[in-house]
Amino acid sequence: MLRFIYVILLNLFRAPYMIPKMRREADHPEKYSAEERYELARHCIRLMKVTGGIHTKAYGQENLPKEGGYMMYPNHQGKYDALGIVYTHRKPCSIVMDKAKSNTILVKEFIDLLEGKRLDKKDVRQALTIINEVSEDVKNGKCYILFPEGGYDFNNRNHVCDFKAGSFKIALKTKAPIIPVALIDSYRVFNSFWLGPVQHRYIT
Repeated sequence: MLRFIYVILLNLFRAPYMIPKMRREADHPEKYSAEERYELARHCIRLMKVTGGIHTKAYGQENLPKEGGYMMYPNHQGKYDALGIVYTHRKPCSIVMDKAKSNTILVKEFIDLLEGKRLDKKDVRQALTIINEVSEDVKNGKCYILFPEGGYDFNNRNHVCDFKAGSFKIALKTKAPIIPVALIDSYRVFNSFWLGPVQHRYIT
């Protein structure tokens, strides 16, 4: 948490320029390609990494499907999880996120840049609609991140929680490849009291 506040404070001077830029590109997909919007999101993550002393290493990317869509299912440790995957995942990918947590400043911009899906856990009808939309996107070659644990504990020390029922419905419905992702020490980035340099790893 200390690093999260530290990174936000060090990048405050960029906010008047970067947030409107993110909003503009997210609101006009007809002007900016998915690749351009994805690169802007990765650029913002790069700024966070530099100011926060965050080092992300990815292993096993050569095992990812070369063509077509797929679902990535990582364990969930904290606020940096999706950012770390997006930063190292060269092909544009998106995310399925809890609607209740997706509308704060910066989070909203990131989700919209990636054309992410907001899933309302309290609305079964809306959740089914999102599942159908994501399934169609995956059939058309898009890649998504979905955290089957549905949440995380502060300073969880690499503990994996039980998966939520229905987490794999999209992959089963589309018969798309299921990519298991193991996040290691991701909690130390933004969800612990550690403030020194940190290395986060993920394995596909």
